[in-house]
Amino acid sequence: MPGRRLPLAKLSKQRVLYSRGWSLKVLEQGKEPPLDEGRVPPPDDQAQPLKKRPRGVYWLPNLFTTASLFCGFTSIVQGMNHRFDLAAMLCFFALIFDSLDGRVARWTGTTSAFGEQYDSLSDMVSFGAAPALIMYEWALKGMGKFGWVAAFVYVAGAALRLARFNTNLGVVDKRFFQGLPSPAAAAMVVGLIWTFTELEAMKLVDWRGPDLALLGWLITIYAGLTMVSNAPFYSFKTLNARRRVSFMTAFAFMLVFGLVSLDPALVLFLFFLGYGLSGWIYAGWLRAKGRPSPFARHEPHEAA
Repeated sequence: MPGRRLPLAKLSKQRVLYSRGWSLKVLEQGKEPPLDEGRVPPPDDQAQPLKKRPRGVYWLPNLFTTASLFCGFTSIVQGMNHRFDLAAMLCFFALIFDSLDGRVARWTGTTSAFGEQYDSLSDMVSFGAAPALIMYEWALKGMGKFGWVAAFVYVAGAALRLARFNTNLGVVDKRFFQGLPSPAAAAMVVGLIWTFTELEAMKLVDWRGPDLALLGWLITIYAGLTMVSNAPFYSFKTLNARRRVSFMTAFAFMLVFGLVSLDPALVLFLFFLGYGLSGWIYAGWLRAKGRPSPFARHEPHEAA
């Protein structure tokens, strides 16, 4: 009946159950409901809900990935139009956006399996298909079968490199990349194109010459095979911007930026060419010292 007063003992028991989360409507039935039936959430002063991020934050890393994909696709279009200098620059812009999407995802706590797969597909376009097609139009087309075979070797190497990277996450030594990373391989290929396109514009070289075509063929083959090699390339993942940076490290970065501003095409090409050789040099040094590779199984990783 409405207004009926409950015994004191029963009322006290209901108060205890209500404080534990049982609804008054269920408790008025005069018996304890089964577990989790009739539960209500605890009061606001006891509940600690998870803090939700704005919906747009989850799309932020994917925007950088999309920008990288856009630059890669546009570089293919410009290469088909024989705007080789612009095509090469767009590949470098794709490299910049690609280096930011993962960092943005970690900074905002929005890493996801979708983002990882989307990034790999974007890399295949920007650093796999684009450099090979641009190089083919620039120098390899006149070499017949040898030209398109070199372009295919590069594309296949990029695909295998990305597949191996995705399956080896959390397995290999994070200090090193196993094989040349596809963005660095792309920078080697398009860096050569950008450099000699500028030299050709200044009438210093003839980019249609057979010697230059052979150089492009060698760079393309080398980059494609090195991507699927076991040579260790330093990943720079151990560098933490939040920690104190030594004076020499800061000076080196300023020196690199200064040199790039003088001649972006030549300096970037030489930098990534040196990086593309560094893995083999380091592997040879490890072998000479009798040390195992960072990717040797069942053996402890040793710092060089």
